[in-house]
Amino acid sequence: MAKIRSEVLSPFRSVRMFFYLAFMASAGLGALIALTQLIPALSSPARAAAAGETLKGLGIDVAAVSVFAFLYWRESKAKDAQVAKLTREENLSRLRIRAGEGRPPVPLGELRGTARLVIVAGPAAFVTESFRRSKPFLKDLMERGVLVVPFSTDGNAPDLQFDEADEEEEEAAAAAGKMKRRLWQLTPVYTSEWAKWLDDQKKLANVSPDSPVYLSLRLDGRVRGSGVGYPPWQAFVAQLPPVKGMWSGLLDGMDGRVL
Repeated sequence: MAKIRSEVLSPFRSVRMFFYLAFMASAGLGALIALTQLIPALSSPARAAAAGETLKGLGIDVAAVSVFAFLYWRESKAKDAQVAKLTREENLSRLRIRAGEGRPPVPLGELRGTARLVIVAGPAAFVTESFRRSKPFLKDLMERGVLVVPFSTDGNAPDLQFDEADEEEEEAAAAAGKMKRRLWQLTPVYTSEWAKWLDDQKKLANVSPDSPVYLSLRLDGRVRGSGVGYPPWQAFVAQLPPVKGMWSGLLDGMDGRVL
């Protein structure tokens, strides 16, 4: 699946790599022919006058082989890095979550195209503080399709309770309040798999295993941002377009650059 997604995201890479190989083969054949002409020219004084032109042609062919070999190596390296990244994202999409009590767990990938996920991983106190900092922006985050996956790494349950003002909302705003709570109702299941995936990500990023982190995903499931510390909720509101109304669909690809 990662290789297929890589081909979709970079459809002309295979074409470029094919032409690089073809040019390398052509230049290599030219260098071989020039070399077979150069050896007799150097060994025979009568043909020494042609050695200069032959040597020049050989140099051009060798330079061409070197240039196209470098371009092919760079393209191949970029492809391997992209496939490795997409593989990690595919592994992330297979991790399971539960959306509310009593509901069956589903893969994270089921939410592709419908939600911008933000994974908040760290001790329970860190998750609780991240929740507290998000409360002023809950309505705006909801309009942008953001859903939070809180993952407590110390085994303690974070305190994700709304204050009294939220509980006493008027009936007209009750539906909005319920939607706000949904932002933090996703629960990771099979937490050992979550912990392993996060540990692997931290090793690749040279981040301490004990550091609390956040990871934000685009609508298509690709990583758009990550960091150590609290998620920048205000920045998410400023950067992400709403997913409903006249802008729905038009700006789905404007989630920010992919990391």
